[in-house]
Amino acid sequence: MNARPWRQGRRALLVLLASGALVLGGVAAAAAPGTPARPSAARAPGVVRAAAADSCDPKASSLRPSGPPQVTPGSFMAKIRARGYLIAGVDQSTYHFGFLNPLSGQIEGFDIDMIRAVANAIFGDPGKVHFKAISDEQRIPDVMHGTVDIVAHTMTITCDRLQKIDFSSVYFDAAQRVLVLNDSTATSLDSLHGQKVCATSGSDSGDRILQHKAVLVKVPYWTDCLVLLQQGDVAAISTDDSILDGLAAQDPWTKLVGPRLTDEPYGLAISKQHPEFVRFVNAVLQQLRTDGQWAASYRQWIGAPAPKPPAAQYGG
Repeated sequence: MNARPWRQGRRALLVLLASGALVLGGVAAAAAPGTPARPSAARAPGVVRAAAADSCDPKASSLRPSGPPQVTPGSFMAKIRARGYLIAGVDQSTYHFGFLNPLSGQIEGFDIDMIRAVANAIFGDPGKVHFKAISDEQRIPDVMHGTVDIVAHTMTITCDRLQKIDFSSVYFDAAQRVLVLNDSTATSLDSLHGQKVCATSGSDSGDRILQHKAVLVKVPYWTDCLVLLQQGDVAAISTDDSILDGLAAQDPWTKLVGPRLTDEPYGLAISKQHPEFVRFVNAVLQQLRTDGQWAASYRQWIGAPAPKPPAAQYGG
């Protein structure tokens, strides 16, 4: 398939925005002195709560809040407050959830609102955040190594991931689908048998692509997938519909097709070293569900009407 003139123009725009975002991400990471050191492999008894992959319930795997969010002396939240800012690993290229606004130079979106709410609960100021722009593949290592305090990155809670890190309660429900060009005859992932389908390294979307006998093409960022689709180098992109909606909003010559393939419950990722922080974050999320802030953020970034937020479920 030959690249159309409009595709070449779109590619140039996306490459320009991606380049600018990477620069900002580097500045944000460099501007965060005092990054916590890599934790020791030794952990306190009872801190590690690895979930058995054959029996866990991703939606009911988190820790119940102890009450309203409080920064207790000696807690991880107190250490964050003493540092002066929260360090958050976020996306910078997923429109609606975590993206670099080229007009404001700020990273914005639904995920970013969740992080700012946590910062506000710690400091009384939602602006006390140092954002570290990371790829899908960096999310788990950065949490485990203490490079970040928390990750908000359209990250699905899975049993495999729960063996390495902890998650908050579910704050958003998505489902894997497929994005193709408007002139594509594909109607589902099954109809892309033997064709190239794009996903990011570190996402869990690739497994489903391979199960449907498509050829998986891996890239660092979802905007890279969009460029490949526009050039005709892949036949489709398959991942969460929340991410695909953002890509489709950037390119009107694309469309979502096929049924919901999976259930993708999103959680905020936190180290197993800090169960008190998990409870604290869950208390913040519960406030957002009940005071209307979750719905307001949904309407601003995703659209109206806002559904009911996912009900909190806990496993401990």
